[in-house]
Amino acid sequence: MLKQNNPHSIDSVFYYGKIICPDIANGTGCRLSLFVSGCRNLCKGCFNRETWNFSYGTRFTEDTMQEILEKLIPDYISGITILGGEPLDYINQPHVLKVLKRVRNNLPEKDIWIYTGFTWEDLTDEKRYGKSEEIRSILKMTDVLVDGPFILEEKDISLPFRGSRNQRIIDVQESLKRNEITLLKL
Repeated sequence: MLKQNNPHSIDSVFYYGKIICPDIANGTGCRLSLFVSGCRNLCKGCFNRETWNFSYGTRFTEDTMQEILEKLIPDYISGITILGGEPLDYINQPHVLKVLKRVRNNLPEKDIWIYTGFTWEDLTDEKRYGKSEEIRSILKMTDVLVDGPFILEEKDISLPFRGSRNQRIIDVQESLKRNEITLLKL
């Protein structure tokens, strides 16, 4: 009997669906976008359903990291966007944190955007994800967070850098400094 591939089974390895560079759709300027695999949010109308599977795509390796760093070098590349799937799922957090550390250490002038189905409140509430040291470290290195699940009933293709009206584009560093949500001025 063949073993069924469970789309939510977790290996200790990290997978990604694709890398797009250059990309102008997922943040300001010309960017590199890394689509990580694995999502439990399962938003109705998701544009990237194949990335719900944590084993979808290609295994992330040191060669992948080197490719990302090399593609980020040109001055015309503003930074990196990490989306998915769900980059802030607890399984993906340690891997995303490693990527962010490498980008910050090697190319500190590049900005970092993360798209997540979690809300800022979910991520910063001590009773939820906010108690996670990895989430706190990720947020400290993130410039912009597009938060909230995609809600099909609130879909609006006229919005810059987001798919539904409930999602917010948050200036993370200002929000951490002020201890209140500060939206990015576009």
